[in-house]
Amino acid sequence: MNLKELSENLKKIKSAVIFCHMRPDGDTIGSALGLAYLLKTEGISCSIVCESPIPDKFSFLQGAEQISSNVDESAEAFIAVDSSDENRLGSLGEIFRRAKKPKFNIDHHISNTRYADYNFVEDRAANCENITELSEYFSTPLTPEAATCLMTGLSSDTGNFAHKNVGESTFLAAAKLCRLGADVHLVQYNMFKRQSKARAQLFGETMSRIRYFADGKIALIYVLRKDLERTGATSDMTEGFIDFPLNVDGVEVAVCLLETADYKFKISLRSKGLADVNKVAAVYGGGGHVLASGCMIGGALEEVIDKLRYTILQHLED
Repeated sequence: MNLKELSENLKKIKSAVIFCHMRPDGDTIGSALGLAYLLKTEGISCSIVCESPIPDKFSFLQGAEQISSNVDESAEAFIAVDSSDENRLGSLGEIFRRAKKPKFNIDHHISNTRYADYNFVEDRAANCENITELSEYFSTPLTPEAATCLMTGLSSDTGNFAHKNVGESTFLAAAKLCRLGADVHLVQYNMFKRQSKARAQLFGETMSRIRYFADGKIALIYVLRKDLERTGATSDMTEGFIDFPLNVDGVEVAVCLLETADYKFKISLRSKGLADVNKVAAVYGGGGHVLASGCMIGGALEEVIDKLRYTILQHLED
C-alpha cells in the first residue's frame, strides 16, 4: 500500500481511534496528533489513546492533554501509529487485536509485523516523516500547531537530526514543517534542554556507573526503580540517557536497562553501525531498527546484563 491508497482508505471512515504505543515518545505522540488533525479536516471524528500517561515534557503540544486510556470501541476504525506490533500497544493491544473493524498500521520500523488490514510501513528516520508526507494527500494544509507536533517526532526520534538514519527525505520533511509554521525553538527547548532537578540528579548518578565490555566496544547503563524513588524522577525522564554512552570514543553499541518491575527490564539498544541491534532485540522478542531497537527481558540485573553482553558479542563485527 502506498500513501495515496492509504489516504483514500482513511477518508472512507467516519470515526477512528488512534493508538499510541506504551511508554510514549515524541514520535508516537507527534504522529497521533498530526494524523488526528488531518482526519478532522475531512470531517472524521477521532480520539487518541495510550496505555501510559503522557509525560509532562509533551504538555506543550496542542491536543496532548486530550490523550487518554479510554478506548471508544464504537469508533468505525482503529489506527496504530509508530508501533511495530500489537504488543507495543500494551494493555490496549488486546482491544486493538480483537476488534472486528477496519484496522490501520502506520509505522517506520523494519521489524513491523504487518498486523492490520491496511499496512503502511516505510523504513524512515521517524514515523512523523511518514505522516508529513501523508499530509500531501489531504486538501487542508497543516496548521503551525500540527506541524509542531510532527516536528517533535522528527526531532526526538533522530536525536535532534544526529542519528545515522537521517537522510535527505528527513530534512525535506523538516523543511516543509518549518514552512508551515512549526516552532523549532519550542521543540528543541522541551525535547533537549529543559529538565528537572530530579532528572539532572538521576542522569549524573546513572552515568557515573557506566560499564564497558568487549574492550570498550559495548557500554551499558542501568536505572533501577529505587533510583527513581530516591531522586524523585519518573521513568520517562530516562529518554535520551542512552545517547551519552553511545558517544564515548570506542563505543559501538550502547545499552540502557530500565527496571519496570521485579525481575523485569525494558532494554534500549543503540549502534554506530558495527552491530545490527534489531537482530539483538529480536532474540528477546523485540525489534525496531538496525541502529536503534528495544525489547523486554526478565531476570535479575546481573543475569540480564550477562545475557545482553553475550548476545551483542554474537552480532558485533570485528
